[in-house]
Amino acid sequence: MTYFRPLSAVLAAVLAAVLALATAPALAGKTLDAVKQRGTLKCGVTNGVAGFSAPDTQGNWSGLDVDTCRAIAAAVLGDGKKVDFVPLNSQQRFSALQAGEIDILARNTTWTLTRDASLGFNFTTITYYDGQGFLVPKKIKVTSAKQLKNATICTQSGTTNEKNVSDWFRAQGIPVKTVVFESFEASFKAFFAGRCQAFTTDASALAGLRNKEAPNADDYVILPELISKEPLAPLVRRGDDDWFAIAKWVPNALIEAEEYGITQANADQLKSGSQDPAVQRILGTGEDLGKLLGLDKDWAYRAVKAVGNYGEVFERNVGPKSVLKLPRGANNLWSKGGLMYAPPVR
Repeated sequence: MTYFRPLSAVLAAVLAAVLALATAPALAGKTLDAVKQRGTLKCGVTNGVAGFSAPDTQGNWSGLDVDTCRAIAAAVLGDGKKVDFVPLNSQQRFSALQAGEIDILARNTTWTLTRDASLGFNFTTITYYDGQGFLVPKKIKVTSAKQLKNATICTQSGTTNEKNVSDWFRAQGIPVKTVVFESFEASFKAFFAGRCQAFTTDASALAGLRNKEAPNADDYVILPELISKEPLAPLVRRGDDDWFAIAKWVPNALIEAEEYGITQANADQLKSGSQDPAVQRILGTGEDLGKLLGLDKDWAYRAVKAVGNYGEVFERNVGPKSVLKLPRGANNLWSKGGLMYAPPVR
């Protein structure tokens, strides 16, 4: 004889199971396990783009993308210095992540539908809102991209820049010739050598090139047009939701830290004295949210101590006092007219 449980008992059991799953802490994913076992985070970066990821003469890396990885390493491993930076060109970056050679790709990469839907990756949190522009020598007396008829334009292959140039000038009905190079360095060096009348890439990179790589910065001008949206975000492999959550929430915590006035310098003072529940959650003295990520309660506190809040990361690497000398603009907090709006850490 088959025994049937009453419907009310079945529903009660299902509800109990759902509640148990909803309140259970996240289990450590395979990537998190590998990072902890290895003791370092493998972070894919550029071969060298000022402000985002570039080594100095001693091999010390700095930049906005570099700080993103340092923050994640601090949250996961307790030390922002435990990062192995893997320089990758545009053609290598996606295959390296697919093959598991890196744990995260933080390489000023634009979030697009094609990349999001077809490569087996998840984009995490937008860390910089950019747009593609043009750098030209002042001597050619061009003040608008619409004056570049029949011009030769240098850019890097395997990037969104190559397609954006083709699409934009076709839409404008303006014929141009695009010359592509495999590496970023080769493309801008060809431009400065006079091979092309214009160079195109993200506006942030143009500022760095003009200020750092040009023979004389005053001889070049960035044209006013931005021909694309370039939201830049780190990527992780699909199939490991626990690691995806960590890679999202560490940058979000840095943005939230700026909103609540938590800085690298005052984090310790606020940790011991703040009565604000939001500040306490970020600094690990209130509700323990780290367990939901498979981390301890001080994960976000360590990230802020390692690199500062988002505003500090921006100011140090790409802001008005950096080599790029860029204004906050769209990258300001939402409360100050920008687009930086993080989901709440709660």
